[in-house]
Amino acid sequence: MRFLLSNDDGVQAPGLAAMAEVLATLGQVTVVAPDMERSAFSSALTLDRPLRVHRLSNGFLSVNGTPADCVHLALNGLLEDMPDIIVSGINAGANLGDDVIYSGTVAAAMEGRFLGRPSIAVSLVAERAKSLGIEAYRPAAQQIGRLLQSWSGLNLPPRTVLNINVPDGDLASHKGVRLTRLGHRDRGEDVLRLKDPRGNTVYWIGASGEPLDHAEGTDFHAIRQGFVSVTPLDSDMTRYGVMDVVGDWLQAATRPAT
Repeated sequence: MRFLLSNDDGVQAPGLAAMAEVLATLGQVTVVAPDMERSAFSSALTLDRPLRVHRLSNGFLSVNGTPADCVHLALNGLLEDMPDIIVSGINAGANLGDDVIYSGTVAAAMEGRFLGRPSIAVSLVAERAKSLGIEAYRPAAQQIGRLLQSWSGLNLPPRTVLNINVPDGDLASHKGVRLTRLGHRDRGEDVLRLKDPRGNTVYWIGASGEPLDHAEGTDFHAIRQGFVSVTPLDSDMTRYGVMDVVGDWLQAATRPAT
């Protein structure tokens, strides 16, 4: 298999290195990742400046852009051979519930699916994940390697991405793998209003909200129980369940006055 590996934590991130190690045992790996951390960039593409690619001493390709830029660039002219699978991660921290809306990790996978390649997004659910070294990410990488060995048995529909969250800890501590749906978070904490050294008002975005919907069957619940969570995501954001409600409203709203 040929893999394209990207992330949103940057080309030097330990999670990326751990995932590259495991993928190399399964096939050919090409790494195209942002030159710096680009967390929470969602599906942003860089349209106001050119993108530059640099090859690092380990063979990884570094791009001065977003996660979506990296995958878009790789599949639209950078790579000579198209990958069979796109892997994004391993992200430093969870991408559970509403996190997927903002996640650069998920966005890189989504960009691959938009362009016709099956994709997965992988995250390590660990406290202070950004300060952890490569050893902390190896169990998650090994879990993904196990799943990818059976990849040929999965026929994903078009525009579907697997969002995979792996609990912290060694393989022996993981209780198994569960198919899940997205849970939901409560609203985030208030924005912090502060003063910079010159007395100017500045703002920090507050922390994410606590899980609000974390019932059995959700990704939150699976992780809390020690299971790897696998959630299929669809890039079609149409809310089909309210089509009739909105249709009735439009019909009434546009009815000629009598």
